[in-house]
Amino acid sequence: MIVAKHILYVDDDPGLRRLVQRALERRGFTVTTAGGAEEGLALLAAKSFDLVAVDHHMPGRTGRELLDDIVALPDHPPVVFVTGNDDTSVAVEAMHAGASDFVVKTVGESFFDLLSGRFHQAFARGRLERDKRRAEQELRAANERLQMLVREVHHRVANSLQMVSSFVAMQAAQTRDEGGREALTATQNRIQAIAKVHHGLYTRGDITTIALDDYLATLVSALRESVEKGDCPITLTLTAAPIEVPPDAAVAVGVIVNELVTNAFKYAFERAAGGQIAIALSGIEGGGYSLTVSDDGRGFDDSAPAMGTGLGMRIVTAMAKSLGGELKTLTPGRGTTFRLTVAAPSIA
Repeated sequence: MIVAKHILYVDDDPGLRRLVQRALERRGFTVTTAGGAEEGLALLAAKSFDLVAVDHHMPGRTGRELLDDIVALPDHPPVVFVTGNDDTSVAVEAMHAGASDFVVKTVGESFFDLLSGRFHQAFARGRLERDKRRAEQELRAANERLQMLVREVHHRVANSLQMVSSFVAMQAAQTRDEGGREALTATQNRIQAIAKVHHGLYTRGDITTIALDDYLATLVSALRESVEKGDCPITLTLTAAPIEVPPDAAVAVGVIVNELVTNAFKYAFERAAGGQIAIALSGIEGGGYSLTVSDDGRGFDDSAPAMGTGLGMRIVTAMAKSLGGELKTLTPGRGTTFRLTVAAPSIA
């Protein structure tokens, strides 16, 4: 069943209004007419219309002014602007202002046929626009639901990792073997580094990237509590530029920082002398970033046998490879600097 479309036709000429009403109703429309802008706005407020046709020349407020009022209404119906032969510039202006289409007045049945054709085109465009808005709304709602679910997943993962970290800490506290206790503590620190990424994703609005500078500040704060309260007086500092990276990259960088800081704390310094560990994050040309972890300790000889198990450096190498980065070991006048350079991903 085809439902007749309800048209509001606004024109100050009563004779033309009657002709338009009869002609359009013969063509299957339901037509209500108004003699001016104020009457038209009152009818729009009181009834629902599928389309409004507005003549430009009216006493008082013109059709162009009425158009502005109509398009300002929420979810307004499409508007077809009606002009005379010498008003095409106004019609173009009306199209820019929000009219769906325009019709130039002519004499005879051809004018009514033209009106009817423009109305059907406006309905089709309006239907497409409504479908587009509905699809966009549904997509936004689905995206919001997805983001909420993903944030909840990160929240649960962070909580689970925190629980595992607590279990490892309890096991370390009960372990009498010094080597076993150090291994468990190192494992706990690695778990914490990963958990902080998931916690950061849960608490921020954007779940696709992590603010690497903020994440490192949180990680370094936790590491500082560990290294600065030991028997070796260590100062741990961080300088970080604002860098956004994917979550997986943040995990890798966090694990690298954790391993390098832990290794420096354990092996770089004479216990009584202590020293300084400095972490720096900066952007590089092309959109990548550079991470350095430096100490002013005894220096590092990568050709010498590992002072510990060597697991920490194997983890660092593996994480750097996962980032597609270049890891260099520098030996300045004093101490050691590890520099990781990660280029921006290429766009295919």
